[in-house]
Amino acid sequence: MRATGARYSPRYFTDKLENVMANLNIVSICGSLRKGSFNAMVQRLLPSLAPDGMTIKPAPSFADFPLYNADIQNSTGFPAPVNTLADAIRAADGVIFCSPEYNFSIPGGLKNAIDWVSRLQNQPFAGKPVALQSVSPGPVGGARVQYDLRRAMMFLDAFTLNKPEIFIGSCASKFDEKTGELKDEATLGFLKQQLTAFASLIARVAPKS
Repeated sequence: MRATGARYSPRYFTDKLENVMANLNIVSICGSLRKGSFNAMVQRLLPSLAPDGMTIKPAPSFADFPLYNADIQNSTGFPAPVNTLADAIRAADGVIFCSPEYNFSIPGGLKNAIDWVSRLQNQPFAGKPVALQSVSPGPVGGARVQYDLRRAMMFLDAFTLNKPEIFIGSCASKFDEKTGELKDEATLGFLKQQLTAFASLIARVAPKS
């Protein structure tokens, strides 16, 4: 006798994807605090590019987080903004990072935010679907920040989307810096493809019902 795993028809996965996509709540986190950030421009565009049934809202800001210090955690507890961000991540069906690359790695403010929320009980990234996007003036498009974010999310037990990858390089030529409009049609198409693939990832890792 041969033991086999559970088998599901293609229709099962189609139905599951449709059910999940009917009400997907996603939060986006921008790794830059700069008002004119190109990554923030992409973050603001995402709701208009999302597939039907997916809602994307910005996560609470980490701008007021103190530098991580275990003495603060152990004396006065977690600062309120840390809990606010963690609660928003827990409540979401998925998280999208839009981040620049600073010195070949994760911007300090974003890394500090990840460090804070990761110290909480029931840390919010465990089992959470995550998608990565990066925008950069350089030609590589922020590839190294995504490498480091993938490592951090792997350690925190998140489910990080592999493909399509979004590296928006030479960004100054692709945006209207005054209006924040993304003018490059190919990039818009790639963003839409990633959001659709992200919905499929969420359906695959969602608890079976």
